[in-house]
Amino acid sequence: ESKITELAKLGYVAMAADVYGKGIHPRDAKEAGVLATMYKNDRKLLRAHANLALDELKKQNHVDTKKLFATGYCFGGTAALELARSGAPLLGTVTFHGGLSNPTPADAKNIKGQVEVFHGAIDPYVPADEVAGFKKEMDEAKVQYQFTAFSGTVHSFTEKAAGDDISKGAAYNAIADARSWETMKSVLK
Repeated sequence: ESKITELAKLGYVAMAADVYGKGIHPRDAKEAGVLATMYKNDRKLLRAHANLALDELKKQNHVDTKKLFATGYCFGGTAALELARSGAPLLGTVTFHGGLSNPTPADAKNIKGQVEVFHGAIDPYVPADEVAGFKKEMDEAKVQYQFTAFSGTVHSFTEKAAGDDISKGAAYNAIADARSWETMKSVLK
């Protein structure tokens, strides 16, 4: 069952944004990585696409435009943070094993709501200097944020298909998956 479906069952209007754009469908993980890197290198474009998705969500029936949250996993977490950094009217942003880098840290001052980050403490794809830079950015902008790092946990900790071999840098962690999801639900409430 997808996280979108789970959110809908909880009573939320949930939407998965297609950040890549109409008709762009990566064939495999390698091609998806190339596209994600393109957007990570062009934050203006990433923010524009994320804001277009938010605009579409706001048009949907039953959406309370005063109670908007963004969440994402991996590259989706990066996109959610960029949406917040763009100044979107979000009450909160929740990321799961997402990238944290920001070429323009001063943009954190644009964040309107709280930020909740769930991170694998030994995630090789989001190294310690990126984590330190993120925390510094949030602190300097006086953003209300919580940063949870799960010990012994790497990237993709919410993905069962990632397997359980942390030496590969990406692996499922049932405890981190369950705790991060339950915490996000409490943040949404």
